[in-house]
Order: sequence, then C-alpha cells, then structure tokens
Amino acid sequence: MTDSDPRNMNTSHKNRPQTVLMQDIQKNVDGRMGAGSPSTRTFSDLDVLNFLQAFTSEIDSAISVSSPNPFLNMTVFLIRSHAEGRVVTSSTMIAASEVPYATGRRKLEEMIASGQIELRPRTKSGKTFSLHPSADLLDHWNRLVGRIVRLAGQHLGAGRGEDYYFGGSYLAAHPIKPPQVLVEPLALSGGLRILVHGDPTFMVMENLKRQFEQVIGVKINQRAFSIDRLHEEVLRNADRKFSRYDIIAVDLPWIGEFAENNILLPLDDVLDTERLDPSDFHTAGWSAAHWGGRPYGVPSQTTPELLFYRKDWFAEAGLEPPSTTQEVLAAARVLHDPQRGRYGVTWNAARGTALGHEFMMACAACGQPVINLEPIAGGFNADVATRRDLEPTIDTPAALEAAEYLKALLEFSPPDILSMSWYERVRPYAEGKVAMAYGYTLLAPYFELDENSPAHGQTGYLPHPAGKSGAQIAPVGGYVLGIPANLSKVRRAAAAEALIAFTSPEAQKLYVQSGSRTSPRYSVGADPEVRRLSTIFEAVDAMSWRDELQYWPRPPIPQISDIIKICGQEMHDMLRGINSPQVALQKAQQRSEQILKPGS
Repeated sequence: MTDSDPRNMNTSHKNRPQTVLMQDIQKNVDGRMGAGSPSTRTFSDLDVLNFLQAFTSEIDSAISVSSPNPFLNMTVFLIRSHAEGRVVTSSTMIAASEVPYATGRRKLEEMIASGQIELRPRTKSGKTFSLHPSADLLDHWNRLVGRIVRLAGQHLGAGRGEDYYFGGSYLAAHPIKPPQVLVEPLALSGGLRILVHGDPTFMVMENLKRQFEQVIGVKINQRAFSIDRLHEEVLRNADRKFSRYDIIAVDLPWIGEFAENNILLPLDDVLDTERLDPSDFHTAGWSAAHWGGRPYGVPSQTTPELLFYRKDWFAEAGLEPPSTTQEVLAAARVLHDPQRGRYGVTWNAARGTALGHEFMMACAACGQPVINLEPIAGGFNADVATRRDLEPTIDTPAALEAAEYLKALLEFSPPDILSMSWYERVRPYAEGKVAMAYGYTLLAPYFELDENSPAHGQTGYLPHPAGKSGAQIAPVGGYVLGIPANLSKVRRAAAAEALIAFTSPEAQKLYVQSGSRTSPRYSVGADPEVRRLSTIFEAVDAMSWRDELQYWPRPPIPQISDIIKICGQEMHDMLRGINSPQVALQKAQQRSEQILKPGS
C-alpha cells in the first residue's frame, strides 16, 4: 500500500465529517491551562496526549518483555497531527505505529475499515490522499480523555483532597465538539482569500490558520486593516471587475450601505441559511446582519460595548457598581487620583470615528437614537431599509445630556484622553491605571489573558449605565462575514462553505479557547468549558436575555459612516472647548441633514 494507491484500503467512510482537535496556540493561554487554585486543575487535550506518550514509554522501558501498541501509537500520532495542523499520510502513520511495516500497514487498514480514519483526496485525480480522525474516533477519544483524568483524580489525587477535571466532560454531557473537517477540499484556485479587521479575534483566526486550512483543505490568505482602512479597501474592491477576496469582514453599521450599493451578496442567494442555525445567534447580532429582511452576513463577532470596572477598587472604596451615568461620575470622582497615577475612566475620545461611536452609544444610554427610529418594545426599530423619511435627531435634549456627560468625563480621565480610541482606552485599564473603561468585549484579552495585569481576575462587566431618561443598554458591535457581490460565480459556493465553517459553534468555541472574548452564539456562551475561561460570556448572555443587547444605537443606514465621523468631529471640538455642547449639536445636526437629504 502506498500513499497514492488507496485501492487496497476500505474507503467506505460514508462521507462522515471529520474533526480537528482543539489546541491552545497562544503561549499565554497554554500557561493558564494548569493554573488556578491548588485544588483545581484543568487539563488540555495536549496534556493528556503528552501523558499517554510518556506513560507508554515508561511502561515499555520498565517491563523487559513488552511490545508496542500500534493502534494507540497511531491514534495519538493522528490526533496530535490534526491538533498541530500537520498532514498525515499512510507512510507517516505506519512509521508512527512502531511495529514492522507489514504489521503497521495491516493495523492501519483495520482502523480504516472500522471507520476510525477518514481519507480525503489531496489532488483532483484522487491518487493521493491524507488521513484524518473520524468523528467517531474523536468522540471516543474525548470520552477516554475524560475517563483518564477522572481515574487519575480518584486514585492519585483524592487522597490529597484534590479535584482534577478535564474540560467539562464530566460536568456537561455534550460540550461543543471541535470543528469538523470537510470531506472534500474546497474548490478554490489559489486558496481562500479573506479581508478582515485587525482586532484580537481576527488575529486569533490568523493564528489558527493551519488548523482551518486542514478543515477546508486549501490555503488561507488573510489581510487585516484598521476600521477606516478596512472600509476603504472594501469600497475599492467593489470597483474591481472581480473581487480579490472570497470573504470580507463587515462592521455592523455598514450593512445598509453595502447592501444598497450591491457590495455584498444576499446570503440566501448562495446558501440555505437554516444551515447556519439562525436561532443560535444572539438576536441583536443576527438581526443586525439583515437589510430589507435579507441576510447579508453571518455574525463572526457579537461584541457589545460594556463598562469594565475594577471590582477590587470598588470594594475597597465601598462603592457599588454604577447603573447610571451620575453614579459613574460619582465613582470616578472617588477613584480618580492622578498624583498616584490613577484615573477614573477611559473611553473613545479620539477625533472622528472613535468618538462618533462613543457619542451615539451615550445617546442610546440617554434613551435616544441619532436617527428618528420608530420606538418599539425594548428600544427602537432599526430595520429601516424601506423608509425614506429618515432624519437626524442629534440636536435634542437627550443628545445634549449625552454630550454633557462626555464633557463631564474629561475631569476624571487621563490627560491624553482626546487621542484615545479603541485600544488606547483599554491599555491603561489593563495596566492598572484606570478604575473604569468603556470597551468592547473583544478587547478583554488585554487583561484577561495577561496574568500580570492588575485587572486580571478583578474586572466586572456592566451594560452602559443609563442616563436620566434612558435605560441600561449594551450596544452591539462586531463584525459579520459576508461574500462580495463581485466574487466570481465559480468561487461562490466554496466561499459559502468556508463561511459556514468559520462561523459554526465549533469554530467559535475554538476561537474562545484560543484567546477570543467574543461569541455570537448562545450555545458557545453556555458551553461549560467556555464559561470557565471568563465570566464575560455569562454576563453577555444575561444581558441578551434581558434584552439589553441592541444594535439600534448605530442604525445601519447607508449614510451612517459619514454621520459617525461628523459626530466625532463636532464632539471633539466641543471637548477641546472650541464650541459649546449646544453649538456642537447644532452643527452635527445640520451636517447630518445634508448627508441624509442632500437636496434639501
């Protein structure tokens, strides 16, 4: 039997999906896998793989009369290779068996015949193929891992009062399994091309590229830009005859603009949306991916902007977590101590897009959107694709309250606050210099994954505190993955399959286990292994069930990007003292009216 001659092997795998084993690829995540209290350790899959290899090696060397176990050796090798994204062939499998070639070949054929190993063609001719663990093998393996660790706890740890557990397999019967490998590689000449935002979650996807190349069977080429440059590149790409990208990341407020200008394909043109399991997505995230009742993207990140706060500082000062804007200012006043290098709060105050977003979210906390949206239960109706009567509502009493709140925050902010945007506002919080920070959940890795951060393990998560006439709200941000409208038709079906794979619960859980702190799906947030990694998932799920997750604060109308920038410019002049809040709102209102109704 050779790698290019599968005829002697039983290939009746019945097209069952294959599975890639999760592994932690970030060093700081690996470092935490055994961390925690002395009485509780969590073991990763690779911990158990290492243990089995070391244990069998010790047995072989300790007992003079022994023989290798080819089934175990090949299974461990196959699973480890998938975890590391390495291609496995029949030759390398036989070599890993540690038995004579003829015996190893026979044992390998038995594993294939029993359905433990799947074969996937490596070329169009089907003469060469790669080997992958079947779904059944991975299912049995995961159960074995749980039993091994439980037995170790019972027989080796129980006497010392230690509680060992793996993942959550003994706490939850059906945790989300690792991502499935496609039986057939995607037909994408030159590989899959993706355009994304340069944030921590998409960088996790980049780090997992080898694993997902195994999943889809082709190379992945990913480009990342800042938010404004990403918007520009998507527009440039739309002017090309054929798209340079198979999949693009789209900020939620851009959906209307890209749908109206035929930049994105409606997803129901290229796939059955029921395959995405829409009911599993957070309602706000899934709704925000629609325009005119049609989906234009699949939520990849549902990342609400929250208020992070230092639980230990609040406890020392005898303060309760703030639920109103006035309580934020009161807490900031108590905890602000510049002489000790401590500041009350950080937020998006940099000119333009960053501050424009913050202003709109402050308006929402004060009970009003920046467009005349229709009030509905729980907020406002942001599905305005058919409306032609939209007007800005910026120069209003609620918006004035929001502007004055931002101006009041200046007193308790770091001196360079007016240049702080997305990442800059969270870094000083992670460094232990700030008591509170407005930030998206996707930025939580800055302190959640850094055990040296003073905020590590000391952070609480709150929805935006409410203004006088508003309610607590968690404005939804994040990105969907969509397919460009000018993508060549021969690539669309494969791009849709990749889209499904990248946004599946299995993939989303892998992102979280590898460092992401965003999850667009209820099932991922409820997974016991995910919940043990961070309290942020339970907090966000609770906000979703309380209907606090909303996307109307940044309504996805085609003109929203320009209006965001206008608000960010005028509010920045206000914060610098150039204009009063009233003048800033009047100018933002007038400029936004010209954008919405240029002929008026």
